[in-house]
Amino acid sequence: MGTSLFDLSKEVAVVLGGTGGLGGAMADALAAAGAKVAVVGRSAERGAARVAAIEQAGGKAIFQAADALEKKSLVDAREEITKQLGTISILVNAAGGNRPEATLPPGSDFCKLPLDAWRDVFDLNLVGGVLLPSQVFGETMLAAGQGSIVNIASMSGMIPLSRVVAYSAAKAAVINLTQFLAREWATRGVRVNAISPGFFPAEQNRGLLYNDDGSLSARGAQIIGHTPMARFGEAHELGGAVCWLASQAAAGFVTGQNIVVDGGFSSVTI
Repeated sequence: MGTSLFDLSKEVAVVLGGTGGLGGAMADALAAAGAKVAVVGRSAERGAARVAAIEQAGGKAIFQAADALEKKSLVDAREEITKQLGTISILVNAAGGNRPEATLPPGSDFCKLPLDAWRDVFDLNLVGGVLLPSQVFGETMLAAGQGSIVNIASMSGMIPLSRVVAYSAAKAAVINLTQFLAREWATRGVRVNAISPGFFPAEQNRGLLYNDDGSLSARGAQIIGHTPMARFGEAHELGGAVCWLASQAAAGFVTGQNIVVDGGFSSVTI
């Protein structure tokens, strides 16, 4: 074939949450495939560092500040990105997170889980993580008649893991909303898929997976023991999946799917 299936040189990609570890690695991968990338987040310092790394590697990127929970902020970001890079055709929704108050330690009472913390986690992962950006940037894609949205779900959205009850429920909702949008927009040129990473050490979960001395925590060891590849994932290992789903040439008939990248974790039942 004359053209690479993964050539994104004609695409403009927005990576919401691109200032984070996993989102940043996906921004790197999209830029390496040729896309012009807007790294969107709240930390200008982290955004500038990510843009500098992409440009040093030969890619094209800008940082755009935005609050994913404020629709006007996202609209303003969309207009500025379009002005600088062109029509947006790829959206990666990698913003999200958890709250300690919405996590249940062993032996704690679910009935006493604070409602405000629950709502906060749903806002982070579902409202700001998928709903609002999909409305704002999806509107542009629908008008153009083409685009790819990749939502970042989680292993815990498929299997309700212990302790992270609100996060698990929110990520399950992300998968459900992904399927809904895929069905609604399938004949309008916009594909919507999700990636569910397994266990990837990052700033938010490192304390859960490792002890202060760098050794595996009891939970970390349990996860490794349940993972056939016997290790955690590395952020760059999400790059292939996101570039595949972003590419119309490679994944033009793929929509409504949840792509699991977990080292085999979900294949083990005992």
